[in-house]
Amino acid sequence: MRRRLVLLGLLSSAPALAFRPGGVIAPPVEEIWRPAATPRGGVSWAVLEAVGIREERSPEGWTIPRPRWTPEVRRLAGQRIRVAGFMMPLEDAPVQRHFVLLAYPPGCPFHLHANANQFIEVRASRPFRVELERPTVVSGVLELTGDREPGIFFRMTEATPG
Repeated sequence: MRRRLVLLGLLSSAPALAFRPGGVIAPPVEEIWRPAATPRGGVSWAVLEAVGIREERSPEGWTIPRPRWTPEVRRLAGQRIRVAGFMMPLEDAPVQRHFVLLAYPPGCPFHLHANANQFIEVRASRPFRVELERPTVVSGVLELTGDREPGIFFRMTEATPG
């Protein structure tokens, strides 16, 4: 009976714990879950995520996210910026000229869908090698698109690696 209670206690706490090789308990996911780190001289995802989201209804009844731009983000419009994020390729190829840059790793079970203020559509002038395991640093011209394109708040054009 005692063995069952111990096992039950361990199983009930399993979602909050992760084990590393060697049996060492890792910190809870909340402590390690972060957006990609800001590159030197770059823009933080916190700045982009500060853009509010209001919902509108289309004539067909669809919910359309629209931005509430912050003054800081408005000042970035048309400027060349640097940001790091996780690449989501749009083609089955080892290099990409058009992809989505996500604030958070795409495989995270706690953030299955990115909000419109948590990703950037990237149009590159030079191809990027696909990197799925580590953040990719992108430099490009930021466009604010959410007022005219539903669901996409940010686009980066003339993008280059680093």
